[in-house]
Amino acid sequence: MLDDFYTLNQIEPQGEGKYICRITLNPAHPIFAGNPITPGVCMLQIIKELTEKITQKKLFLSKTSQVKFMTLINPHTAGELSLQLELTEQPEAIVVKNVTSFGDTIALKLTNTYKLC
Repeated sequence: MLDDFYTLNQIEPQGEGKYICRITLNPAHPIFAGNPITPGVCMLQIIKELTEKITQKKLFLSKTSQVKFMTLINPHTAGELSLQLELTEQPEAIVVKNVTSFGDTIALKLTNTYKLC
């Protein structure tokens, strides 16, 4: 859905249901024209796409909770992001706890619940 918005550099398993995903944002993407700030909805989509890639399942975002946008993500100064994902599978859903950061700066914390499609 976010064609050419970011590049997935690495998915690194960290143990049972835990992963670190490293991505690079594309500062030349049209969404940044005039305002080089990553929209929160794009971060939600990235987390969904990464979770689908890890689980190899089609997902539908059904709930977002405990959302904290801690700082703005500018692709010119913070283009490389690290997303820590902790996945818990339930009978009809997957719960994902996320911490997104660049360098030593935490940019986003949230918990998403995805229903299986």
